[in-house]
Amino acid sequence: MGIKRGTTLAAAAIVVVLAATACGPTDDKAADTTKPVGAAAAAQDNKAPAAADGAYGSDGAGAAPASDAKPAGQLAMASNDKVGPVLTDSAGFTLYRFDKDTAKPPKSNCDGDCEKTWPVVAAGDVTAAAGMDPALLGEVVRTDGSKQLTVGGWPAYRYSKDTKAGDLNGQGVGGVWFALAADGKKAAKGAAPATPAPAAPAPAAPAEGEAPAGGAAEAAPGLSVAKDPKLGDHIVDGKGMTVYRFKKDTAWPMASNCTGDCVAKWPVVPPVDKANAKGIVEKGYSVLDRPDGKKQQAIDCWPVYTFTGDKKPGDVNGQGVGGTWYAVSPDGKLITIQ
Repeated sequence: MGIKRGTTLAAAAIVVVLAATACGPTDDKAADTTKPVGAAAAAQDNKAPAAADGAYGSDGAGAAPASDAKPAGQLAMASNDKVGPVLTDSAGFTLYRFDKDTAKPPKSNCDGDCEKTWPVVAAGDVTAAAGMDPALLGEVVRTDGSKQLTVGGWPAYRYSKDTKAGDLNGQGVGGVWFALAADGKKAAKGAAPATPAPAAPAPAAPAEGEAPAGGAAEAAPGLSVAKDPKLGDHIVDGKGMTVYRFKKDTAWPMASNCTGDCVAKWPVVPPVDKANAKGIVEKGYSVLDRPDGKKQQAIDCWPVYTFTGDKKPGDVNGQGVGGTWYAVSPDGKLITIQ
């Protein structure tokens, strides 16, 4: 999202503690011999990169072709003093549009050297930013047959000279490249951010041991506990989706080592007021300030995530992936299956 190494990274991981108990050293370690099971055995490629620095290059040279483009993951709105709210991907990189493209019908006119400097954003594995109309998200088939994300019909790109989260080096380049707003228009100072959707009535509380019903349309407000035939009691988010931990993270100092492509596949769980958490042990229930600028919920001082491979409440497709991802028990411990 440049990140300095060593002590700077540790400093970036300082947390805002929501519970009285502070995070400290822990002996919670999963056995290294634990093997992935079921669908997870085929998903060994979901590993965290070392860092997000330079994720899209510094000069565009050698950039991946559109067919290898990265998806956007969980979109977000970032405030910028120059142009107001801009749309970013899950790693905090600004998304752009090209005036020489068209939105009606959607068409990209950026190929060859252009796409080396302006890497396309792959379609799929994308979630609308909070308050953003999901219907604005779409895709366009490029000349090479790959599919590119569109926002309000406009094909979306990153900029190779944006090397850290929050960079806006592509704004106004050539008079034809501009940061995207939530509605697909050009970001502009004074433009309103995405309007939060009206709050839906809270659904009835789920029966003990069951995931909240109704999926995303009737999401519960916070974290809760569900029961799986194999995993037993495990934490789910407000939509009933399984919550996971990453073995390469640390609890002391509390830090996430899932960035870039990794966090696109394993979206962070945003902070949840402990008053909205049901059945979760509050020890170490805190918030991590990530190096990419986002805030992430932590349980027992461990950062937690969901998995894009889980398509509906009750799915546990992330369990054991790569031997590093595991569901989380109500007290924040790893749930391992031998």
